[in-house]
Order: sequence, then C-alpha cells, then structure tokens
Amino acid sequence: MTMKLAVIGYPLGQSKSPVIYNHWIEKYGVDAVYGPLEIAPDTFESRIRSMIDEGYGGFNITIPYKEKIIPLCAELDDTARAIGAVNTVKITDGKLFGTNTDAYGFIQNLKEETGKTDFKGKAVVLGAGGAARAVVYALKQENFDEVLILNRTRERADIIARDMDAGTDEWEKRNELLADTTLLVNTTSLGMTGQPPLDIDVSALPADAVVYDIVYKPLMTDLLKDAKNKGNQIVTGIGMLLNQARPAFELWTGIAPDMEPALRDELLK
Repeated sequence: MTMKLAVIGYPLGQSKSPVIYNHWIEKYGVDAVYGPLEIAPDTFESRIRSMIDEGYGGFNITIPYKEKIIPLCAELDDTARAIGAVNTVKITDGKLFGTNTDAYGFIQNLKEETGKTDFKGKAVVLGAGGAARAVVYALKQENFDEVLILNRTRERADIIARDMDAGTDEWEKRNELLADTTLLVNTTSLGMTGQPPLDIDVSALPADAVVYDIVYKPLMTDLLKDAKNKGNQIVTGIGMLLNQARPAFELWTGIAPDMEPALRDELLK
C-alpha cells in the first residue's frame, strides 16, 4: 500500500518540505506520496483523527501545531519531551509517535559548515519561540559553557531558560553582550523576507565567533552579510532545513538519505 505522508500547519504558505521529501521518494524508489495539508485550528483534532483513518504513515508539523500535537501522541521520545515540541510524527497501529528533529538539524548543520565537532564558550540565542527551544536544547547537549537567550519579551526567554538551565538578559543589551560570544544564533523571523529587519550591531563580536541564522529566505540575511563583511565565519539556514528532514525520512522509510548539492540548489530557487 502506498504510504501517505504530509506536512501540516496553518497557514502553510510556500513550504519547502514537499520538494525535499518527494525528491527522496523518487530517488530511493519509495512507494509513498507527500504533500502539504493545511489544517484550520478549529478542525485540528478531528483532522488528525481522519488522517489516522485515511491510513497516513506520518507527517511533519509546523506552526502553530508543534506543541498542540503533544496531547494527541501516544508516545514521545526524550528529545521531543525535553524540547516541549514535536515536528515529526510516525503513525503505527493508529497511534502517534512524536519526535523532534530540529535540534539535530541545527547542530548537524553547524558541524558541517564549521568543520568543528567540539564547542566551548558562550552561545547567544536571539528569540524565544519553538525554534529557539530546539536550538537551546542542542547547544546544551553540546556542552557550551554558557547559553544566553535574548528576546524582546524577556518573560518568554525566562521560561526556556528555566526549562533548560540556560541564562537570559535584556534585549536592549544585545550589542554589548556579544563581546565575549563564541556563537551567535538568530532564531527569530526578523530579517526574513517580508519581515522587519533584525536590528543588531555585530561589531563587538570576537574575530573567531561564528554567526548562524536559521532563516533561509533570503539565504544571506543582513545579519550574515554584516558578519561576513566583518570577517566572521557564517552558517546559513538551508542546511538546517535539509538536516532536520533526514531523520524524519528515515523514521518513516528506514532509509537515511544523502545530503545532495543538487537538492540544496533546488530549494534555493
């Protein structure tokens, strides 16, 4: 029987997930179909039950359902439980198994782009949404000496810091706090196409600091341009998107897909 897979969210907009998964489905000859499935909030739970009845094998989850799906899961793995969000579900015998591959995608991209596997020093994370939770979890797993969360609404940063044993400070101090930073990560939508700019001055960053923006539309955000012009190493967000998809595809199909420059190029069109 053909496996039915999807990405769910509301609104979905221009999701890149179908491009990724359908490429791998074709490449590896998997008997599956993958497509976008926009679900309105007032029909969320009933639509999930319908997906089970319709024989779906699994799905990816994006905004605003990464937390709302948790009560519907029969089981969560340790990563999803620690992050407090689910981005991938596998359906077996009518039951939902939830995991989160965002943390893996984030850190794997960092390692591939920098060539480093051992990290120390201070990481500064901008933002306090679902992506920030995954990023902070990944950084804590890598044993950074300090992880500091900065958000325009500090209360949201304080919640993540409490849950994950990280630190917080005032958003207004963001420029001066970069002086001893090893890694700067933007998890906000600021700087994304159609969003307000990210107002930050990277001039205080040490020369050997890495700057990572998980935004990939545009690929080169103003933050990354400023950091590159200053001479800092930069990491774009497209690799995180690809790397977080790999364990999801393996969970559903048993196949660990390769990273391919051609697929990366396709996503950037």
